[in-house]
Amino acid sequence: MSEPNNADWHARKSAAMARGQVSLASVFIERADNAEMWDVEGNRYIDFVTGIAACSMGHSNARVVSAVQNQLERFSHTCLTVTPYDSAVMLAEKLNGLAPGPTPKKSIFVTTGAEAVENSIKIARAHTGRRGVIAFNGGFHGRTMLAMGLTGKILPYKNLFGPFPAEIYHAPYPVAYHGVGVEDSLKALNMLFKVDIAPTDVAAIIVEPVQGEGGFYPAPNEFMQALRKLCDENGIVLVVDEIQTGFARTGRFFCTEYSAVEPDLMTVAKGVAGGFPLAGVIGKAEIMDAPLPGGLGGTYAGSPVACSAALAVLNIIAEDNLVERAGRIGALFGKRLNALKQQYPDVIGDVRATRGAMLAIELVIDGDPEQPNPELTQGLVSLAYRRGLVLLSCGIRNNVVRFLPALTIPDDLINEGLDIFSNCLEELSS
Repeated sequence: MSEPNNADWHARKSAAMARGQVSLASVFIERADNAEMWDVEGNRYIDFVTGIAACSMGHSNARVVSAVQNQLERFSHTCLTVTPYDSAVMLAEKLNGLAPGPTPKKSIFVTTGAEAVENSIKIARAHTGRRGVIAFNGGFHGRTMLAMGLTGKILPYKNLFGPFPAEIYHAPYPVAYHGVGVEDSLKALNMLFKVDIAPTDVAAIIVEPVQGEGGFYPAPNEFMQALRKLCDENGIVLVVDEIQTGFARTGRFFCTEYSAVEPDLMTVAKGVAGGFPLAGVIGKAEIMDAPLPGGLGGTYAGSPVACSAALAVLNIIAEDNLVERAGRIGALFGKRLNALKQQYPDVIGDVRATRGAMLAIELVIDGDPEQPNPELTQGLVSLAYRRGLVLLSCGIRNNVVRFLPALTIPDDLINEGLDIFSNCLEELSS
């Protein structure tokens, strides 16, 4: 009997797994190494997604694998809330020291980014005694109920799942390309305080320093600084969602460093543990200690295996100068993507290449920002898969192609992948 192929596995998945847990590619991966993957049929792919930025150290990084193997030989799980272990404490110490700002920090660990967001709001509410939370249009904070309520995009994340938790409010996120300036966002926030919720009832404002699923729009530094001032003036906890932007991804260890803002709380996940499930909240010690003992945690929260992987990741970032490397990756991508924009000005409306290895292009019709081209976007992603390049789309208009390469990807693979992308764009634009 022949080995199952991609089509066989896809049929089995469709029969065995609910359609809601969709897979964007129809190929099934058998092995992966750094920035390359091979499917069950032996086809090779260049990976510009890296598990949505979770495998920033590349697939099967030898130092991460070694750390995990060593931990597994000791033990795999005891539950941090029952019998703790050294790797969690050492990781918390390191993250507290790396978090932006001079205020003493503490951390907690959970398993997923959505859990981190949920716990950040719990902590903010415990600290302030307030109920309200403000998020931004286009933001993505997870698929659990509270996190989904904070998310500012209906399809596919919120459709059919309401009602959502109460006391969540949304304001416009500043995107100059779409005519929304910093002042527009701040005016909307002030109007929110006048018509929907008093600032004295707001526990937290949560914001991504670069909107991920929303379209890879970086928050202007002056906007982040204005939010910091607004929160300080009104006793509101500023939560910065660094789940996709953290751990050298943007050319800074944490993206918030661009604005010189110190968050009150910061959520982390994805790139922290080299592809192993780990997330956390890092924040000002006084705020972090607001919940009572036992109010935070979870059975698998702060897995010793994932914590060991994360310690290896932090060492790799430092030893291999990956913060600097992310900047060089961004410069290489930016040069080539901007050249494509010059070549296809009616198709590529905007290139986002100012935040390291977190890059995107926005596809439009006739060069018009208000005429999105989701059809071309999906066509590009699909054709790239067939040509051996793994990409993802995003954006509330579904017209953004995002690039999240491993921070360990060599230049020749970047250029090979961008050659494939350029050829696909030429084919579909002609």
